[in-house]
Amino acid sequence: MRMAGESMMTKFRRRLRRSGPRRPRARQERERPAPVFKNPREIQIMREAGRIVARVHQAFREAIEPGITTWDLDQLAVEIIHSHNAKSSFLGYRGFPANICTSINEELVHGIPNRGRMLLDGDIISIDVGVFHRGFVGDSGWTYAVGTIDPEAERLLRVTEESLAAGIEATRSGNRVLDISAAVQKSVEPSGFHVVREYTGHGVGRAMHEGPQVLNYVSDDVDGKVELKSGLVVAIEPMVQIGTWRTETLKDKWTVISKDRSLSAHFEHTVAVTNRGPEILTRL
Repeated sequence: MRMAGESMMTKFRRRLRRSGPRRPRARQERERPAPVFKNPREIQIMREAGRIVARVHQAFREAIEPGITTWDLDQLAVEIIHSHNAKSSFLGYRGFPANICTSINEELVHGIPNRGRMLLDGDIISIDVGVFHRGFVGDSGWTYAVGTIDPEAERLLRVTEESLAAGIEATRSGNRVLDISAAVQKSVEPSGFHVVREYTGHGVGRAMHEGPQVLNYVSDDVDGKVELKSGLVVAIEPMVQIGTWRTETLKDKWTVISKDRSLSAHFEHTVAVTNRGPEILTRL
């Protein structure tokens, strides 16, 4: 997951329209990393990385219950990741101090595991897991119910997971990145919930963040025009909030929360574009 550049870019384009001609298209396109296409051997390694991530999430499904701490979940992830000779791709990334991200209730992404942060009945928790395996990244996030959650929280989780499925379905050779964005947005907005606009999906491979940027809503973002071709691998990750699309970052400089403190959900898979259709790499 990365911060979206669309808002700043849109403002910049408006200034250009007022002040004179746009810069040449080629220069605009160089502002973001170009997509990196993978060969079959590299895709196979990414499958292996994805399965490690999937095993961590499988363990979370069994372990999450009231009373467990986010630190316990971090250490469970480390045990599984290291047992497969992999390592966390989050630990140390721009100074991030933990192996996974654990974000509770109004926290959207980048929450830091803490020994004193205990899960309570009725919470929802979004957990993002990334690993490096044989030089490639696997990346997946999921939002879990803790004990019994209220109906609105259940609906938020269902709508966000369904929007991930819609985005994956659009990840087909010959489509464009914009088709993924449109599928996610059209899946979410009839519910009355809000697609977060300040964070976005992305290409993934040897680096955690590669081109193209994959927004969860339709815009004139230049990466939306990128054609989906076999060998492209992207992290599709809808982020949805009940009350607003706006977010803010807490004083720890990592944890992102909804601006109005309403509940947030985040679902993510790493997906390869193939001639046979989309392939989810982060599942068993």
